[in-house]
Amino acid sequence: MTLHLVKLCVGIESIEHLRAADAEELKALKAAGQTPELVHRTRQMPKRAEEILDGGSLYWVIRGAIQVRQPILALRPVTGADGQGYCDIVFARQLVMVRPTPRRAFQGWRYLEASDAPADLGAFGEGGGELPPSMRAALIELGLI
Repeated sequence: MTLHLVKLCVGIESIEHLRAADAEELKALKAAGQTPELVHRTRQMPKRAEEILDGGSLYWVIRGAIQVRQPILALRPVTGADGQGYCDIVFARQLVMVRPTPRRAFQGWRYLEASDAPADLGAFGEGGGELPPSMRAALIELGLI
């Protein structure tokens, strides 16, 4: 059974901002001669890793609402320079907009059961159903989407 993770997207103001930050990260890694992949490092390895790797995604909370997800490609145990164990969450470049769902602030990540995951609205940048960022933010703030 598929399981997801949900995490605060700290320092990110919008889906557009996340897309730009991801692009900058990939560009910097490529310039440094490293593998251009999107990774978020966390202190804990999920105990339910097998369920997450069975089609799970990382759902991002942006400005108080889950707004977008990125499919999880791998969970890698790593040791930091400090000798501490960590988990690298490797996720796809694809941003899939989801039905905005209010979420209070929390620390770390949380499991998100597939049955509780917000419905997909489509891949970001495909056009069609996209609202201007300011309108989308206002509608989310009002609880209308």
